Amino acid sequence: MDEEQRVDLGVALFIPYRYTEDRIFRALQDAGFDDWTLNQCRVFQRISPEGSRLTDLAEQAQMTKQSAGVLVDQLERLGYVRRAPDPSDGRARLIVIEERGRRAVEVARATLDDILAEWKAYLGTRNFALLQQILDQLREITDPYAR
Repeated sequence: MDEEQRVDLGVALFIPYRYTEDRIFRALQDAGFDDWTLNQCRVFQRISPEGSRLTDLAEQAQMTKQSAGVLVDQLERLGYVRRAPDPSDGRARLIVIEERGRRAVEVARATLDDILAEWKAYLGTRNFALLQQILDQLREITDPYAR
């Protein structure tokens, strides 16, 4: 790739993410999960396996609590999630993934596995491992939600 074709590092990091997101969304649609939007999926993907509070989802999705609430309401009507009492705080509610949502997660995971296998084959095992190591290291200083 010559200098004219290079993009800045931020865009170079974004392009594979967007490719992955688009491919997973298409796979979900092809598998019959064609009743939700990409914005709904972006909130859905942030739901913890144990359930998440709406305020946490809104913060992670960088949107208002009201906007996140509208998307969660829609996901709930579609059968992907439900609201349940938070066992650690009786006043709070958790957004938890329902069976339909778990089936969608399986499709997304399988698609992601395919994508990563393709990247590993293209980059080679060593470069792929190095890329993952570098991105994990960079996450330490860029991801406020890293655990």
